Amino acid sequence: MRLSLLSLGLPVILASPLNSSAAKPIYWLLAGDSTTAPNGGWGDAYLSTTVAVVSSGHNYGHSGATTASFRAGGDWGKVIKDVGTNKEKYNVYVTIQFGHNDQKEASGVTVEQFKANLKKFTDEVKSAGATPILLTPLTRRVFSGSKVVQNLAEQRTATIAVAEANAVKFADLNIASENYVNAIGKTAASKYNLADGDWTHVNEWGGVVFSRIVSDILVEKFPELVPFVKKNETLSALIREGKAA
Repeated sequence: MRLSLLSLGLPVILASPLNSSAAKPIYWLLAGDSTTAPNGGWGDAYLSTTVAVVSSGHNYGHSGATTASFRAGGDWGKVIKDVGTNKEKYNVYVTIQFGHNDQKEASGVTVEQFKANLKKFTDEVKSAGATPILLTPLTRRVFSGSKVVQNLAEQRTATIAVAEANAVKFADLNIASENYVNAIGKTAASKYNLADGDWTHVNEWGGVVFSRIVSDILVEKFPELVPFVKKNETLSALIREGKAA
């Protein structure tokens, strides 16, 4: 099964002219929950396997985080401080991916609050001098029959709505990752589990695979990022073709 980038839920957007700051390398700041964080997410692999050597970054993903607790616990303040530290030398991009914990009733975060929190994050990134990119939440790999259960639809829709209403860059990681997992099937998808029965978090190789999906969908939507990406044509081809990596 061959998956085009359009089938992964991504509209193709033409590159805009590069400005004078385009020659700067990129500093990536990754904000999110455990599906971005070290030891279970895609973030560390993104920085180590997809980011070209001229660029750099830091993974601030935090296990258990919601859009509210990420700010209240001080993680968000560190992200914004890091923007200031690096924006002279780099073009700073901040990826923002939440939803897994916000959707839980115990979080106390309603969908409207989730949207408001995302908007505030993006506003503050812009004010600090960086570029925000909203990512819809990484799919869970829980199957019902031959298909993944889509249980993050509300958070996906809310994330896209915030991006479109506020002219913020976004990429639909939820659908891209769901389509890939559906293509390879449950048995192959289980090989990415962090632990037996953990269909949310990913092991080290799963981090490499899903970070490649993140990189590929970002490059497809924003071609200005191409010079700052470390390619893996073999892995990208397997993902496009819906084959287990």
